[in-house]
Amino acid sequence: MAMTMAGSVTLPANRETVWAALNDPEVLKRCIPGCQELVRVGDTGFQATAKVSIGPVKATFKGQVNLSDIDPPNGYTISGEGQGGIAGFAKGGAKVGLTDAEGGGTLLTYDVEAQVGGKIAQLGGRLVNGVAKKYADEFFATFAKVLEAPEAEPVAAA
Repeated sequence: MAMTMAGSVTLPANRETVWAALNDPEVLKRCIPGCQELVRVGDTGFQATAKVSIGPVKATFKGQVNLSDIDPPNGYTISGEGQGGIAGFAKGGAKVGLTDAEGGGTLLTYDVEAQVGGKIAQLGGRLVNGVAKKYADEFFATFAKVLEAPEAEPVAAA
């Protein structure tokens, strides 16, 4: 089942700060819902493990993420795939862009294309798209809070 999602969010930091955070595995791990592990592999890749719940299907996905078309501090393309055992698989990518926002901060835009298969795909597009949007909203809300936190103080887990 194919899925697309696009959006934008204004973040409370300059582009260089947002760029650094988007490339920091510790920051991303705190922001990605259900993320248990995110480890940098080489200059442009990560290995990830995340627990995901979509309706009645709960699974732990393990996969790889790679960055390409890297243009600091303006954006990159992120692509990856993960396996969730009998729950199925997910693969896809996103173009992420950063520009200066009016009134300060950074405007982050994203355009996602993904495919899911297995039990997850059987749940139907409406449920899967709704959960994907919820996870994206949670990621950006947490990411914005991390960017607002004073750099001297570590962000405590809620």
